[in-house]
Amino acid sequence: MPTGTDVTEQGDRDARPTVIDLNADLGEGFGRWTLTDDEALLDVVTSANVACGFHAGDPSIMRKVCSLAAERGVRIGAQVSYRDLAGFGRRAMDMAPDELADEVTYQIGALEVFARAAGSRVTYVKPHGALYNRVVADEEQAAAVIEGIRRADPSLPVLGLPGSALHRAAEAVGSPTVKEAFADRAYTAAGTLVSRREPGAVRHDEEEVVARSVRMAGERLVVAITGELVPVDARSLCVHGDTPSAARLARRIRAALSEAGVTVEPFA
Repeated sequence: MPTGTDVTEQGDRDARPTVIDLNADLGEGFGRWTLTDDEALLDVVTSANVACGFHAGDPSIMRKVCSLAAERGVRIGAQVSYRDLAGFGRRAMDMAPDELADEVTYQIGALEVFARAAGSRVTYVKPHGALYNRVVADEEQAAAVIEGIRRADPSLPVLGLPGSALHRAAEAVGSPTVKEAFADRAYTAAGTLVSRREPGAVRHDEEEVVARSVRMAGERLVVAITGELVPVDARSLCVHGDTPSAARLARRIRAALSEAGVTVEPFA
């Protein structure tokens, strides 16, 4: 595993075939409450961002998703978050850096036990919700997340937004990174995600989402919410598991990518 650089930055970008990973957030139920169609999504995606119990998920759900992912050869990633079950991890929290790092390590460790029991392992980490958005610009919180990941396993890549404070913090200490784009989220002209509090932040038109996914993978471009063309250089494309008909949308995206000559395979 290379360190200190994006794990996709190897060789001549222009000379290689277009390859992209398809990831989704999974295991986001709790107890008897179910949100994501984990089995259907795991038949489509190549990487599974598994909730680790802090914003969603519980031990039984974590075990089941890890087992299903391992059976299908889907890579398992720890989706770490603030401790916010009631708010689904979408409420910003101010935490001391050491406390945040410890909670990141804790979540990775919990999922790793279930991944290994299933004959697999955790191969990457992705922050969720408010934490994901916070570490786009917050250098201190970003450094804490990276410290938490390194305590668990310094070789684990972190999946995040290109140009984010999270990726800068990883690169500063030689940790690997993976650039991510979002099939169903609106972008600003600066290449960041439009806040969910803003209208149009989540794209629901399936035809639009499929078309922009193919464009992001092939042309490395997306149209911002304000109309500008924005460069997108990503190795992984996210389809949100809590989107209505997420599994059907993921199937359509994967089929369209293949039809466009894009190879869909995991990065880790």
